[in-house]
Amino acid sequence: MFPKQNKKITLIAEIGHNHNGDMTLAKWLIKLAKLCGANIAKFQVYDTDILGIAVPEKQEVYDDLKKSELTKEQVKELKDECDKVGIEFMASAFDIERVGWLEEIGVKRHKIASRSIYNEELIQAMVNTGKPIIASLGKIDERGIPQIKADFLYCVAKYPPSPKDMKGFPKNFKEYAGFSDHTLGINWTIKAIKRGAKIIEKHFTIDKTMLGRDQAGSCEPYELKKISEFIKLWTEVKNFKI
Repeated sequence: MFPKQNKKITLIAEIGHNHNGDMTLAKWLIKLAKLCGANIAKFQVYDTDILGIAVPEKQEVYDDLKKSELTKEQVKELKDECDKVGIEFMASAFDIERVGWLEEIGVKRHKIASRSIYNEELIQAMVNTGKPIIASLGKIDERGIPQIKADFLYCVAKYPPSPKDMKGFPKNFKEYAGFSDHTLGINWTIKAIKRGAKIIEKHFTIDKTMLGRDQAGSCEPYELKKISEFIKLWTEVKNFKI
């Protein structure tokens, strides 16, 4: 019998807006995330019209996000579904009002998306809740990392990034809590786990060929299951090697 490592690895299935506004699909993705071993089913809660992308050259992005907007009632419905299935509900809120929505339904923690990493008012609203915060660093610039208490995730804010974009991938995760993965496949996720990541956020879909700009860099159920199985082996067996 090999001794177990002490630190748990948290697996987040980032459903995001891959449901394309279909609540039946969103709920099915929650069930699949649980069945495939994820600890958290995550969504994105925003108002497309205040995201600053309503310009002609970004019309496709605008349309993609607009159809997947969640109302306050739908957010509660998805939280209730997560409670029913037995998986934690989490969401990236993109404005202060929606942080309030998440507080009303009793989320356990908050997520700062890469695009919000310098949104001081939004971040302060999350800090004021006193709850744990996870933050993606895909949009970090010369201003550096905000001086807040959070679990910071290495991230490349492209959908999906190329191998060249991944040149800065950490040799170890001593400076990061984990990895928010937009890459094709799951190889980079496995590398992150081997290098010490304790939080894995991977975009999740039922079918990578579906419409939506995040679909290609997402994992399908069989891949999410592979990640969760690898995490189990990695955390249960000391010095486990493939």
